[in-house]
Amino acid sequence: MMEIGVLGDPRAAQALVDYMKSKGITARFERAEDGVAVLVEAEHYHRGREEFERFVANPYHKRYMAASWQSGDAQARFQYGGGGSLWRSFLAGAGPLTLSVLAVVAGIWVFWILGFNQLIFNWTHFFPTWEAMGQGQWWRIFTPSLIHFSAMHVIFNLLWWWYLGGRIERFQGSGTLLILLLVAGTLPNLAQFAFVGPNFGGLSGVVYALVGYCWIRGRLDPASPLALPPAYVGFLLLWLVMGFMGFMNMANAAHLGGLLVGMGQAALDSRRR
Repeated sequence: MMEIGVLGDPRAAQALVDYMKSKGITARFERAEDGVAVLVEAEHYHRGREEFERFVANPYHKRYMAASWQSGDAQARFQYGGGGSLWRSFLAGAGPLTLSVLAVVAGIWVFWILGFNQLIFNWTHFFPTWEAMGQGQWWRIFTPSLIHFSAMHVIFNLLWWWYLGGRIERFQGSGTLLILLLVAGTLPNLAQFAFVGPNFGGLSGVVYALVGYCWIRGRLDPASPLALPPAYVGFLLLWLVMGFMGFMNMANAAHLGGLLVGMGQAALDSRRR
């Protein structure tokens, strides 16, 4: 069986398992080091993963109560443990690198909105010219990936970073995620500068690298736990196309560059197996 996620409370895991069984998805749960792992048969992986994410978003929905009643002993199974279970599930869904980068980016954003935006920008923005790159401060190739200019911008990127980065770190390890972070946080920035100039920022180039990585790994191995539902890939590719068509002001070259970095890394990793 394949793991679709980890919850912080066994009663919550039981409610989800009851519900999935009522939908014809063979599922069970078992103790894991960081909580309770929910598992499904390989052929049900994608449906199971979608149901897991829907459960995490609203674990007290009446559909889970109804499923527990049908299987018996609903009171014991539906009264989840302490209110921290969702928080534990959030932590369990990502590794240390995923959570560390999330904390750094969120912290930078907090200082940005508190009025330190000019100071942050001065220390993190990309080089103003190609010639300036010869004067040191090489961190500027990467640090634009850590700054964001609006609440929607940072929330969108961090949600996808947690979801995709956490998945890659759990199943491929921190090393793979670190490579994607560093490569997709630098090369796409160079591409964006070459096409548009130095005024850009955001983690979205890295996010698109994670999309490309999970997409190709899933295409090469449909049973891979990294495989993404086609709707997710379609949405993010549509978002990319809309940027190039001018519907939104986005770092299009960085997005495309990140996507290609992720796809290339996925192809390399698949050949090493």
